[in-house]
Amino acid sequence: MSPIHTVAAVIANENGEVLLVRKRSSSTFIQPGGKTEPGEPALVTLARELQEELSVRLDTASVEFIGEFEAAAVNEPGCLVRAQAYSCSIFGIPAAQAEIEELAWVDPSGPYPVPVAPLSGGHILPAYLEWMQVPGDCVAP
Repeated sequence: MSPIHTVAAVIANENGEVLLVRKRSSSTFIQPGGKTEPGEPALVTLARELQEELSVRLDTASVEFIGEFEAAAVNEPGCLVRAQAYSCSIFGIPAAQAEIEELAWVDPSGPYPVPVAPLSGGHILPAYLEWMQVPGDCVAP
């Protein structure tokens, strides 16, 4: 069985916490984002999902690719989910919309105060922390 293809947003607040969401009828928190439609570019999916689920707009100038990760899907038993993860900023204040029931801001290094999906806790958030540690271009004095 081929994995479910998704895009995932890593949105940080001014305290360095990242946003996780919980879908209705699930007890596990995941990254904001969602499934790509056939032929839909990843960033179009990301913008669409953030608008639908959180009522915010993607700041396209802020988007940076973190990596692609795969793990067991928490909301679809027996399936794998493969996510392209992006660090990004948003315009607006996130609010639970559509199938999203709850939001949580968490320290990406853990421990997490809420149950977190293996894809987020085991792959995306650790990769985000590593990505944050990569030094930028330095200019010699």
